[in-house]
Amino acid sequence: MDLEEALQVVGEFGPYQKRAVAVLVLTQVYMACQSMLIVLVGTTPEYHIEQQVGVPASQLELHQHVTFTEDIDSIVTEWFLIKQQAYKVSLAGSLFFAGLLVGNVVFGPLSDRIGRKPVYLTGLFFEVIFGYVTAFAPSYEVFAVSRLLVGLMNGGIGLVCFVLTQEYVGKSYWAMTGTLTSMSFAVGIAMFGALGYFIRPWRILATVANSSGVLFFLMSVTLPESPRWLYSQGQTEKAEEVLRYMALRNGKTVKNLTLKRIGAAKGRNRGNRGAGVLQLVLHPVLRLRTMVLMYVWYACSLVYYGLTLGAGETSGSRYVNVAMYGLVELPAYPLCIYFINKHWAGRRKSMASFLCLAGSACFCSLFMPENTGTLLSVTSFALLGKLMVSAAFNIAYVYTSELYPTVIRNAGLGVCSMSCRVGGILAPFVPSMRALHTSMPFTVFCLSGLSAGCLGLLLPETLNGPAAETLEELSSSSNSRVLESKALPYADGKLKSNRK
Repeated sequence: MDLEEALQVVGEFGPYQKRAVAVLVLTQVYMACQSMLIVLVGTTPEYHIEQQVGVPASQLELHQHVTFTEDIDSIVTEWFLIKQQAYKVSLAGSLFFAGLLVGNVVFGPLSDRIGRKPVYLTGLFFEVIFGYVTAFAPSYEVFAVSRLLVGLMNGGIGLVCFVLTQEYVGKSYWAMTGTLTSMSFAVGIAMFGALGYFIRPWRILATVANSSGVLFFLMSVTLPESPRWLYSQGQTEKAEEVLRYMALRNGKTVKNLTLKRIGAAKGRNRGNRGAGVLQLVLHPVLRLRTMVLMYVWYACSLVYYGLTLGAGETSGSRYVNVAMYGLVELPAYPLCIYFINKHWAGRRKSMASFLCLAGSACFCSLFMPENTGTLLSVTSFALLGKLMVSAAFNIAYVYTSELYPTVIRNAGLGVCSMSCRVGGILAPFVPSMRALHTSMPFTVFCLSGLSAGCLGLLLPETLNGPAAETLEELSSSSNSRVLESKALPYADGKLKSNRK
């Protein structure tokens, strides 16, 4: 039997897979706290400088004349990151996203080569270590380097974590597990806002937020390797062992579970070793597909993080704002689950529509006055835009994992995530474009969302289509074109439903 048939026998989403996916999904809460850390620990309180003649000659002299008027403990108050030193707060945030970029590029192909589990556990372990370095950093320089290293690990394991939630279960549950992953990240943002409200000292906040990673690491140690990855590498016997273990933990007695041997397994396995980032450039289908997906991910990240990282700067309590920008994402995910499994919407049209709606919401905010106190305000449309782009971002993860075959899935996701992190690096600097015109930030978000939505329509629909395991299967599948292609029926003339 093939892998999909074996998963149906074992249980596509049995009790054991539910527990394994739950561990991976909850890890996203920890990762969200690390992603949003700079929003609260980098808070700049109100301050005033005593009257003096000229500019202070040194940073030490500035320390002697500045007084913070708010009772806030942050890296700004500890290391006096104000005036000429204020850029260091944004720099620390950008270094984190730069680390994410490198982590996506390195960890994606690495997990395709040596396996999902060892890369995931190693990355999570070192992220926790570097997270404690952040909390106990003796100077800004150590803090900044630790944020780069945390971002490096965060970017890598986030990608592998998502892929594992997909590869442990049957294809009909990919949309649900992908959505749960994104939902837990949103919940993590909200929980971090609440945590920051009760824990004000920045070092204690960083320590508590990082400590949950220890628990998730211990819970992840017993997770098995991905049976899909083992099968795609020609390690059929090991894949069968994992599937039998899943069946046993699911309470099912499986006899004679034998996977179909891939023809010329050894030769194919050697060929698949070259299926890395280079194949994304050389393969005619993957090349065009990756170009479109890279821009879609870039736009999603630019709009998503541009709106989220500005939460602490809007009017009102910064802790409430951070929590609100996390919670506003939650309604988007049930909508995703509904729309992407409907034949009249699917992955392609749903993602494009949500991107265009996000751009439209940012466009409407251009005509709203600041702080009107009414329902129709800049904040309301910004939150609506955040909701829409969150939905598009969630679909992009699920959709992209289905557009790439197993042997190159992590490499494809890694390259797309790399362009995504470029958007994240640029996002904190978009608000500074207000110096040119107050409408510039939302104009950038508007154009990014609308253009990405239109480009997304060039991709093929994957709903009801079989998942490709190898590059050869991709070339012979119905979705081997970049432009839209209708899902073709199976040999028996019936389309396989993507829902139970």
